[in-house]
Amino acid sequence: MKPIKFSREETKAIVGEIQDYFREELDEDIGAIPAEMLMGFFADKMGAYFYNRGVYDAQGLMRERMDSLTDDLFALEQPTKHLR
Repeated sequence: MKPIKFSREETKAIVGEIQDYFREELDEDIGAIPAEMLMGFFADKMGAYFYNRGVYDAQGLMRERMDSLTDDLFALEQPTKHLR
């Protein structure tokens, strides 16, 4: 897996979320640099877990869609004397 890269705008938004969390939940102020370092830590160490969860969810969705498509295709069959 390639390293997770965020745009500058995404990084600023995530850093803001981290700072808000620390302030609201932990009653601590955290600067932008430590928040960005924490973001990098989570991206490096745990990003693959989140990425894999997204892959698994996408696989499940694709499986459901393929099952639905298969049902739709069987519905198009014309009746014949030959049983399958």
